[in-house]
Amino acid sequence: MSTLIATRKHGSPTLLFFSGSTRARSLRATRVQRQTSADLSNCAGDTDNGLVSRSGRFGDYEREPFTILFFGRDAFSCKVFKHVYEARADIWHSLQIATNPDVKTGRNGSRLDISPLKTLGRTLGIPVHIIPKEKAAFRRWLPPRPFTPSNPNTTTDAFEPPRSHVLVTASFGRILPSSILSLFPESQRLNVHPSLLPAYRGPAPIQRALMAAERQTGVCVIQMGEVSRREGKAVDQGGIWAVERMVRDDATFTDMQNSLAEKGGKCLVQVLRDMLRGKAHCIPQAPLGAETHAPAITAADSTINFEAQTADVIARLERAIGHQRALSIPLALPGGRSVSIAGLCAIPPGSPLTRQMGNARPGRARYSSTAKQLLVACAGGSLLSVDRLQTQDRAVLTAREWWNGLKGMGLVKDGTFTFGHPLEDSM
Repeated sequence: MSTLIATRKHGSPTLLFFSGSTRARSLRATRVQRQTSADLSNCAGDTDNGLVSRSGRFGDYEREPFTILFFGRDAFSCKVFKHVYEARADIWHSLQIATNPDVKTGRNGSRLDISPLKTLGRTLGIPVHIIPKEKAAFRRWLPPRPFTPSNPNTTTDAFEPPRSHVLVTASFGRILPSSILSLFPESQRLNVHPSLLPAYRGPAPIQRALMAAERQTGVCVIQMGEVSRREGKAVDQGGIWAVERMVRDDATFTDMQNSLAEKGGKCLVQVLRDMLRGKAHCIPQAPLGAETHAPAITAADSTINFEAQTADVIARLERAIGHQRALSIPLALPGGRSVSIAGLCAIPPGSPLTRQMGNARPGRARYSSTAKQLLVACAGGSLLSVDRLQTQDRAVLTAREWWNGLKGMGLVKDGTFTFGHPLEDSM
């Protein structure tokens, strides 16, 4: 897998690309450094209006502050936006938000999901524009002035984007159509993406990196281009303006999201400042295969199989996706009812708790009155502790409450219960 290495020169990130083994990376480092200047010339940019020179760098002149349209929706977007907002003294003179409409969620639409970015923008007195929910309507939607032509008869194809206009997206979750992209200079369509691109392109980079136990991750400020499957143009493939790395240590999704958003916001502001000063550089991404994609999280990702997954894998899965999907054990109880589990921890080998379980087969569970946890044997002889459980269509219970309920149903035999085999244990 390819790796992105970021160094700093005169305070701005400089990117080097390496691929292959450690030995190959060492042998190619010098060559990559020599080729960096040549590679910059391949970065997509608007070379006709003086914004980007043929070297992939903004021209050596200072410019007036930007007019920025910021697309986003969630907590990641909010943290990035705050950094842009707080840089109003030098990088922008006009800032507006575009975000998703409120959505009814929960049973029978009982809960209203409001865009956190909308709330933040209105609190700060920033104009907020709500985009259509339907895809067809969104493709026809255009931002308000000054981002659209003043002459209503001017088509977007004939529109000359003002050099002061900047488009920014951060965890927006939707692909922008060409009708919106064309309203901004090509080199000033920026996206803050929380991964070390080209690794983990797609809508769930943080979750997928945590699930894969990546030791190192990061955030990139990239250039957005049009997405076209027919032409082989996918999301998150634009040139990289800046990158920041970080090392994680058993972090949760929320921990990672907050850290990467902070780094991404600072990185974005620095890129915008460098653009104004004519010092910004853009480098094309190294090509990688489909294995670097980070698809959206689905119900299949949250399904637990104790016979195939170790305790470490399951606990890591909760840290990665537990905020959005409960981890579920299908067909766990009589009648085919599923059980969701939370508050998970992999028990270290050699722990006194592992001796309580002996050589139990994967899926067998026992309640530990000492730890006040449910202990479940997993693949590879590993052991998982569970703090909370929820039987399908029932309330969330502590491990002790849930276990007592099982005993009351006659499903505990010799102090144990096996998930997925309730009849066997009740005989």
